[in-house]
Amino acid sequence: MALALQLLPLLLSRAQGDPGASLEGRPGDRVNLSCVGVSHPIRWAWAPSFPACKGLSKGRRPILWASPSGTPTVPPLQPFAGRLRSLDPGIKRLELLLSAGDSGTFFCRGRHEDESRTVLHVLGDKADCRTPGSTHGSVYPQLLIPLLGVVLVLGLGALGVVWWLRSSTCESRAPEVSRGGAQDSGERGPGAEPALCGSRPYGPQKALPAVHSGPC
Repeated sequence: MALALQLLPLLLSRAQGDPGASLEGRPGDRVNLSCVGVSHPIRWAWAPSFPACKGLSKGRRPILWASPSGTPTVPPLQPFAGRLRSLDPGIKRLELLLSAGDSGTFFCRGRHEDESRTVLHVLGDKADCRTPGSTHGSVYPQLLIPLLGVVLVLGLGALGVVWWLRSSTCESRAPEVSRGGAQDSGERGPGAEPALCGSRPYGPQKALPAVHSGPC
């Protein structure tokens, strides 16, 4: 009975792996992931701590499988493509080149459903996926761009209203100018035309010389 009690923790550790294993590093570091307490590993999986930083959903996703040929299979579209490799054919130890957003729990699953866990924390990873000091740089452009758009629309609208009012005024004054020109034709002389709306003579006007109708 005493022997069974002594072997119980060992049996549990083999069934559950090492739940207390943890690693820490910075982007650019290389870390080793070890499969502890699993006799025949068949695959590795990863559950990200901050899935939104990688554009992923919550939950586990396979990252490596054992292969009968001795060459582990790494999915080409998984987040660790090109950064993860096995250090032995039995996939007991892996090497990972860290990148931002890699924080999470790595699971090594064995042939008999035994499992090992390793918690990885990459320094700088946060749930909001923002770098320090980027708050003002991200908020101000978001407010400034719509404000500039509103100012541009209002300015174009004001110019359109001014142009419309000016056109309406010219059209309403055109008949009056025509009538006035007909009445004053004697004063302006033959060939004179009414002035256009908004037009002004260029330079000072000169008086025409008086014409005498008497004998020379």
